Amino acid sequence: MEFKVNSKELEKLLSKIIPAVPSRTPMPVLENFLFEIKDGLLTVYATDLEISLKSSLKIVAEENLKILLPAKLLHDVIRSLKDTTIRFEILSNGKVNLNTDQGHYNLSYLDHEEFPEIPDFPNENIDSEELNEITMSGSDLRFAFEKSSFAMSKEEMRPAMMGTLFQFSEEGLRFVATDGHRLVNLLNKKIQIGVDVQYILPERAVSVLLKILDEKDVKIYLSKTHMSFQLNEYELISRLIKQKYPDYSSVIPLENEFILEVETKELHDVIKRMMLFSTSNTRRVKFNIKEDNLEISAEDLDLGASGTENINCKYTGEPLEIGFNSSYVNDVLSHLSSEKRIIFKLHSATKAVIIFPTEEKENYELMMLLMPVRLNN
Repeated sequence: MEFKVNSKELEKLLSKIIPAVPSRTPMPVLENFLFEIKDGLLTVYATDLEISLKSSLKIVAEENLKILLPAKLLHDVIRSLKDTTIRFEILSNGKVNLNTDQGHYNLSYLDHEEFPEIPDFPNENIDSEELNEITMSGSDLRFAFEKSSFAMSKEEMRPAMMGTLFQFSEEGLRFVATDGHRLVNLLNKKIQIGVDVQYILPERAVSVLLKILDEKDVKIYLSKTHMSFQLNEYELISRLIKQKYPDYSSVIPLENEFILEVETKELHDVIKRMMLFSTSNTRRVKFNIKEDNLEISAEDLDLGASGTENINCKYTGEPLEIGFNSSYVNDVLSHLSSEKRIIFKLHSATKAVIIFPTEEKENYELMMLLMPVRLNN
């Protein structure tokens, strides 16, 4: 059998799909693209078993087909070609000829039966009560991931925290990420599905989505085991983390009555300088807070170096000394850099600190939490 396709159109499609091809895997079959031709539509699939990507393209073909082709080699060959028509000739001996006006290339293909089954959404086999569906703008979803993804845990001992929580309630859709040291809680009030339910999307899916999302609408299907994101001409399907997410609300303090308001950029600039002096093992930076003055200091005992700076602030509360991991403070401030001023709500040197923007956004509530570190007296 034969089919024809434009090289640049195929290159564009394969470039979208190849992020799901694992670079190293104990299952060599996953190093292939699945090519499926059905009624003149070419759909290409790739998966690493955690996430799957697929995209489609109309082509000239007289028959239907399913074969596996080596992903990296095919992608590299197609990418190296100039704008031309490629004629794929599928032979019965397990070979594929790729013919252009200038050249002929020969690849091997495998039987598609070896390839893992990729879930289809919407699917008649999934109970409608188990399948939820929402549509949101790509820019809203990107915003949520950009604000929260840095706080996901990298510790495999706590698998539930190695993803982003999607929590639906009557308030809206809440995105939560935490590693036990930092926590981000972002509420999108526009998205509601009428039931209280939660899903955990793995970090791998979040990182790929951050690369491919644009401002266009995304249709999201949510089942008990998978989440599907359909955008433009392609779809990302991810397994969900089947663990119970920790009760993050229990670590959000209610009694934080001391209020510190600072200019975000000014504080961030100081923290970046203090990171040069915070010792490598603790990364500790100290906040000494008094009325209208925030003193920030750090010390590197190994080098015998230290730094101290003062910035103006608005503060209501008792004088307080509190320590933080400077890298974690830097992460939080980096993800609040679009905010002119921010507020810290504090209670004591050992209680979690709540951080949020001074200006509320319509349809959004954003809160970050930072655990302090002990100061050596």
